Amino acid sequence: MKCKKLYAAMMAMMIGMGCWLNASPSDAMTRAELAAIKAPKSGSLQYWSKNSVAKEKLVSYVKDVTNKESKNFIPVADRIAVFDMDGTICCETAPWYFEWMLYLERARYDKDYIPTPEARAYAEMIEDGIRRTKVFPPNVDVEEMEAEDAAFAGMTPAQFEVFVRKFMDKPVEGLTNLKWGEALYLPMVEVVKYLQANNFTVYIVTGSDRPAIRILSCEVLGLAPAQVIGSDPKMLAVNQGDQDGQHYVYRKDDYLVRGQLIEKMLKMNKVSAIAREIGQQPVLAFGNSGGDTSMLNYTMYGNKYKSMSFMVLCDDLERELGNAKKAESCKELADSYGWTPISMRDDFKTIYGDNVVRADKQ
Repeated sequence: MKCKKLYAAMMAMMIGMGCWLNASPSDAMTRAELAAIKAPKSGSLQYWSKNSVAKEKLVSYVKDVTNKESKNFIPVADRIAVFDMDGTICCETAPWYFEWMLYLERARYDKDYIPTPEARAYAEMIEDGIRRTKVFPPNVDVEEMEAEDAAFAGMTPAQFEVFVRKFMDKPVEGLTNLKWGEALYLPMVEVVKYLQANNFTVYIVTGSDRPAIRILSCEVLGLAPAQVIGSDPKMLAVNQGDQDGQHYVYRKDDYLVRGQLIEKMLKMNKVSAIAREIGQQPVLAFGNSGGDTSMLNYTMYGNKYKSMSFMVLCDDLERELGNAKKAESCKELADSYGWTPISMRDDFKTIYGDNVVRADKQ
């Protein structure tokens, strides 16, 4: 009898330990777990390949500019790092940008939204481009943003946040065990935390909708809302109508609602926004496409401090939905401008964690 009780107790303990060690064996990191990622000041980064040249260059740079004895020392107040978001920190290929998929969720599948025939036709064209043709009109970046803001116009910030968070709980396409709110690159989250540990102030500078990216990124990356710069919708008083903000006075019964696009934050607009909203030239920049060229060059050219720019290459076709042609083009850009390339294939020890795999390779 004692043996049976001992055996039962041991089995229960082993099962319990198994549950503790593998509580969610098929899931990606939760947002709380992403937020809890720590990176030591020393630069011992666990999600990067052991022999990553890009990692070593970054760590060497940070050690140099934070050393008070170095000629390249940068005061804390001037340690500014800027990151693009889609494709640099979060997934942009499952099957497309976070905010474009958010827009389609509203324009095509939200039962509470009734688009005009023209708006419906435009959303169908965008979805067809994403899912089938991969072909879009020349000015689609701005036009999609305008259509997106029109789809969400009239929503309060609180209503918009509810919609975004609900979307973030949806699974991404083409990757297993991963939700949109969790689809952040672990090595890049770690870089953000590493820089913060060394007293860098980190900003996101994105072409995506600023309110949406604040919801996606701030709590995970430890950022204040002011540290996210992006494409802005007008924020209007609900009773304002068509009156200009210079003449309208906010009333007691007013509250804020979303309006139309102010400016699409791409290319040189990113540099203008950095100068306007940060007021300092960054010393570190991270991007992933030609749309980040101006921001990466602005960080390096004419800087009074030692500076570096990095280009994340979407060259992993096994663990991520990569794009070899784009990766090669971006590698050529990095070589021509003197940026340091980051290979997702070679430099990332993991991308989303080992439990997330391509659905077609499961």
